[in-house]
Amino acid sequence: MTRPVTIFGPDFPFAYDDWLAHPAGLGTLPAERLGTEVAIVGAGMAGLTAAYELMKLGLKPVVFEASRLGGRLRSQAFEGGQGVVAELGGMRFPASSRAFWHYVDLLGLGSQPFPNPLTSAAGCTVVDLAGQTHWARSLDDLPPLFREVADAWATALEDGAGFSGLQQALRERDVPRLKALWDQLVPLWDDRTFYDFVAQSPAFAALSFRHREVFGQVGFGTGGWDSDFPNSMLEILRVVLTGCDEDQHLITGGVQQVPEGLWQHAPAQMAHWPAGTSLASLHGGAPRAGVKALKRATNGHIAVTDTWSVTRDYAAVLVTCQSWLLTTQIDCEESLFSQPLWMALDRTRYMQSSKTFVLVDRPFWQDMRQSGPQSGWPQMGMTLTDRLTRGTYFFDNGPDQPAAICLSYAWMGDALKMLPHSTEKRVELALSALQKIYPDVDIRSHIIGDPISVSWEADPHFLGAFKGALPGHYRYNHRMYGHFMQDALPAAERGIFLAGDDISWTPAWVEGAVQTALNAVWGMVHHLGGACHASNPGPGEAYPAIGPLALPE
Repeated sequence: MTRPVTIFGPDFPFAYDDWLAHPAGLGTLPAERLGTEVAIVGAGMAGLTAAYELMKLGLKPVVFEASRLGGRLRSQAFEGGQGVVAELGGMRFPASSRAFWHYVDLLGLGSQPFPNPLTSAAGCTVVDLAGQTHWARSLDDLPPLFREVADAWATALEDGAGFSGLQQALRERDVPRLKALWDQLVPLWDDRTFYDFVAQSPAFAALSFRHREVFGQVGFGTGGWDSDFPNSMLEILRVVLTGCDEDQHLITGGVQQVPEGLWQHAPAQMAHWPAGTSLASLHGGAPRAGVKALKRATNGHIAVTDTWSVTRDYAAVLVTCQSWLLTTQIDCEESLFSQPLWMALDRTRYMQSSKTFVLVDRPFWQDMRQSGPQSGWPQMGMTLTDRLTRGTYFFDNGPDQPAAICLSYAWMGDALKMLPHSTEKRVELALSALQKIYPDVDIRSHIIGDPISVSWEADPHFLGAFKGALPGHYRYNHRMYGHFMQDALPAAERGIFLAGDDISWTPAWVEGAVQTALNAVWGMVHHLGGACHASNPGPGEAYPAIGPLALPE
């Protein structure tokens, strides 16, 4: 039986899913530390994962949130839409994200395949490029050029990265083999862009520019790749190696239920706290206000000042907000982090992202065409295009039930085109573009309620959708990721921890937020004198032996 691909490394191949599932739990604390307050800055998936696990261990997490529970796991309900939601942040979750699915399963939430291009969940896919429209249910339905692009990409990965051997080692969780193969690639590909990898590969070099253009515009798996072309090739290798771009699912009813569920859930077993205790009950129902300052207190703890200028000190603090907020929104005492770490935090580069949703009366796109060249096909399909919309997705909630359309899902320059415009203007622009692809479909007649849109770069609490590492950023990522290992740090820099997908090696994927949160849990427990059970060592025990390759500075 072939083992599944999971997000197991490759930089730090530690089995977080096994650590979570072990009956011994994540660790224990000295009796005198039970009930100790620790601060969690940010109530997204990273913050609430850490808070939930720290509560189980007997600490009292105090969660601060400037906006809303969930962070970039934001499911906004349409007014009067009978539970239909617009997934404004994360919306598709690969099966390989095993630590994230641990919490989905814990909460008993449902899921279903995400309607990605050329998947059965999409029904059909419409590719519209350079004024030519193609209808497909599989790659074989598209012109030969698309198969040539797919084959060239597979060949480039094999030739440039030894992909099959690398992924087999990951499947088998063969740590020595995986580390040996991956650590050879790090110095080769950290300084080179994704586009350089594609353009210089013999597989693509033997083809035309048009092939690279098609790959950038529509790609495969989750859609076009061109917004990632400036990124480090290492980042793209991680995505495809760990299966992030395939076998994706959505959370039925909205993914925000996961962080909200962790906020409300009372664990069956936990230290110190009585049965029925939850994060919500420890907070009286709501988190504290946002944080405006972090300083070292005179007693050695870390003082946290909230929006209302209330200051309390904590034995340890976890910061999960995007790193730019530590210099733009939060007055963070400079001595809390080393100058090399500040360099890494400030050099983080965030990608822009825009989405526009409408609520419609029913899934009309499934109506079959009765005549014309597409007779027997649905009225519309998941749409990939070089037009303004870039990606259009359809979300069905049952026959004759209200449904949602993500009219436009765009990145970087395409997202910035939307930034100055109102939601209504964005809808008009998207409808105008889609009308050129589907001239015989009256989308407007099906729209009900008010549309919803988001531009993450315009939100002062985020300043962007997620990190996109540039060439040369590996060392920065290493500094941030390894910060939870604090024994070698000077005392002035201990006790404050970092987590979130932008701290991880897999930005944009919720698994990175969960795994770095679990690193921080280990770090905080260790900082407070606790330890893991001998039968279930944590990431801190494994890090010295199998931690990320250190490139020379």
